[in-house]
Amino acid sequence: EQAVAQLPRVFRDKLRNVAIMVEDSPPRRSRCGDRLMGIFHGVPMTEKSTFQTGLPDRIVIYQKNIEAVCRTEKEIRREIRLTLLHELGHFFGLSEDELHDI
Repeated sequence: EQAVAQLPRVFRDKLRNVAIMVEDSPPRRSRCGDRLMGIFHGVPMTEKSTFQTGLPDRIVIYQKNIEAVCRTEKEIRREIRLTLLHELGHFFGLSEDELHDI
């Protein structure tokens, strides 16, 4: 909640029909294995129709994976923020390459 609250208003105002969730760990069948910190499930805004409705897109943050790579609460907060920003990038339509360049 704190990471979302710290987003610039221009981005927060665009967070419609997206659920941001926290789960313990990614599913065992995940391609990224134990290193996955978060994931975006849905259709990027750049590909949506104005008539598209339905269930919300989802951003999932994986708590145990983040805690496993962080030593302090400050590091955990930083990693949550970075993970959220990365997954929001996908929500807004950025590719992995574009996110890496940022």
